[in-house]
Amino acid sequence: MDMPVILLLTLLSGECVTGFTGNVALGLNAVQSSTFEHFTTAEKATDGNKESDYKNLSCSHTGIERNPWWRVDLKHVYNVTNVTITNRGDCCVERIDGAEIRVGNSLNNNGNNNQLVEVISSIPLGATKTFTFMPTSGQYVNIHLPGDAKILTLCEVEVFAETEGAVSTRNVALGLNAVQSSTLESFATAEKATDGNKESDYKKLSCSHTGVERNPWWRVDLMHVFKVTRVNITNRDCCVGQIDGAEIRVGNSLNNNGNNNQLAAVILSMPTGATKTFVFTPISGRYVNIYLPGDFKGLTLCEVEVFAAETEVFTSEIKEGTLRTWCV
Repeated sequence: MDMPVILLLTLLSGECVTGFTGNVALGLNAVQSSTFEHFTTAEKATDGNKESDYKNLSCSHTGIERNPWWRVDLKHVYNVTNVTITNRGDCCVERIDGAEIRVGNSLNNNGNNNQLVEVISSIPLGATKTFTFMPTSGQYVNIHLPGDAKILTLCEVEVFAETEGAVSTRNVALGLNAVQSSTLESFATAEKATDGNKESDYKKLSCSHTGVERNPWWRVDLMHVFKVTRVNITNRDCCVGQIDGAEIRVGNSLNNNGNNNQLAAVILSMPTGATKTFVFTPISGRYVNIYLPGDFKGLTLCEVEVFAAETEVFTSEIKEGTLRTWCV
């Protein structure tokens, strides 16, 4: 009987009960600077098998090269707090010495310019070692080994993050009211971009569409303040280039219809009918705008999905004596 009371007091104090994820790298695709043998692919370090004997075929291995690296794409932005590495066990204990763990959202220099969170001084032969650091926001985790004539071998890499900073898999814009600067046809209302239907054929009535005008825009009200981390946009089936140059803006202001809020990303181009994900550093905001600057423009959106870091309590309930808290 004590636990629900403790949790309720925590909620009322305005705090969010947080914990840590499981291994968010498990089973995900990984890449590396080169591959020594066909059975030493980068994914061997995310397969969940900590076998450290190289001959048992569960370790990644680059060629001998300058500055070898390995990278996993976590698919979402997390506040990464721990990375656990299993070193090769049958030989070559010192090969990993000096390797850098880097976390971030950029793929510049293959991700090796992202924030340095730890330098590996050594890991015993065949051992598994955990490196703990201040929470660092990122979609990519790199192991980078600077120097000439280096070999990078990893028998497992596990990544752990704060659940408070993990990105929710829930589209927080789904089904919400949206508005736009104008509406071309009665069936092309702003809400067509939040209806959950990614149909890109305009004639099938699931796309929003403004008139042709100066600086058209579209906006969804998320109803709560979120730390938005990525936006998915589905483009229509024709008119390539029509969306080029559109800006994704996130914030809490309705000045200039929300189009003065913080710039999160610019859509340089999108294939017709495609869905594209735009990932950025978390931005706090209630409103997400798609704004297309210029004269004689028409803005068409077949779906807009919004995902956010789990950082603020927005709802809770007590069910069957247990408090359940969602952080978004």
